[in-house]
Parts: sequence; C-alpha cells; structure tokens
Amino acid sequence: MSPRARVSVWLRAFALGIGLWAGLLGVAAAQKAAATHKAIFAGGCFWCVEADFDKVPGVLSTVSGYIGGTVPNPTYEQVSRKNTGHTEAVEITFDPAQVSYEQLVAYFWRTIDPTVRDRQFCDVGSPYRTAIFAIGDEQLRIARASLAALEKSRPFRDPIVTPVLPATIFYVAEDYHQDYYRRNPVRYEYYRTACGRDARLRKLWGEEAGKWPPK
Repeated sequence: MSPRARVSVWLRAFALGIGLWAGLLGVAAAQKAAATHKAIFAGGCFWCVEADFDKVPGVLSTVSGYIGGTVPNPTYEQVSRKNTGHTEAVEITFDPAQVSYEQLVAYFWRTIDPTVRDRQFCDVGSPYRTAIFAIGDEQLRIARASLAALEKSRPFRDPIVTPVLPATIFYVAEDYHQDYYRRNPVRYEYYRTACGRDARLRKLWGEEAGKWPPK
C-alpha cells in the first residue's frame, strides 16, 4: 500500500471514529433530555416564582416568560399594557427521579394566593393572574386532582379561583428578567417585602407557606 493510500485509510478511520463519538454524545444528550420534565406555573410576578422554585431539590432550571395570550412573541411592554392576554409565568425543568410533578403542584399552591382573580399581592391586572398550565394529559389529570383535593379540604374561607389549563405556547421573557432575584438581590428583596407577598402567604397558609416539602 502506498503512503498516500495509507493516509487515506487513516483519514477515513479517523472520520469514522469522530462520527461514532459524536453519535454517542448525541444519544447521551437525548437520554438526558428525555430524563427531565417541564412544568409551567403562573403565580404573579415571575421573579418571585423563579426564586421560590429554584430552592426545590430536583428543579434543574427556571425560565421566566409569558403564556396564555394571543399575540406571538410578546414583549414585556406589550404584556404590561394588559391587552395581549398573556400572564407572567415560569417554565420549570425538573428531574422526576428527585421530585414529582405532584409535589411541584402542591408546593405551587402554597406559594400563591389562589383566592383572587387577575392579581397577586400588590400586582394588579391580568398579567398577574395565577394558573397551572399542564403539559399533556397526565399533568392535567394530576393538577386537576390536586385542585379538587384543595377545594375539598377548604383551607380558607374564600373559594379557589386559580384554574388548571392545558399549556399553550410559552414565550421566554427578556434576558433582564431572568434570575432577577440573583442579579438584583437588594431591589428584589425590597419589592417582595413591600408587595406583601410573604406576609399574605403566612396569613393564608400559616406554617405551610412556601414550605418544602409540601404536605
């Protein structure tokens, strides 16, 4: 075999090896993606929802965004005008081997005031309405069962008005909204305290407010 032929064979073998390695990496990435699930919750200000769920073991990431409206790719300014139909929400990626969807739903209830419409705490208007946006039939079944159990237990006098809805398109919010509580801790803590979020939660839920794991 000539030197040129040897080089050609070596190059083909090298390319084959690279292709196999890339294929294995692709399979591993696909398997990892398949092992994670997503959930979408609207609980008023998405900064606060991110902060609450980032504390949960098994939650891998949280992304602030908009859902439930009619305008494609809405901006924060458009949503804030309250005429696109969107609400602020958070898309959660979680490891079901560490935390179940049932647990996330139970925890979500205890981080919101489910007795008011089109508002949460000091934020008023449809962009701050609460909802569980279920992804697929199984999440829909679980969330509806959780809502029914809560309505049956009647933990407070006022009725629960937070709906369980099939998820629609989730649009990622602007970068400056992502991880806001980490990037701007002083401003975030001032906003959360001044808005009365935790005070209202304690009044509603008592010791269960924002507690992990939920009962």
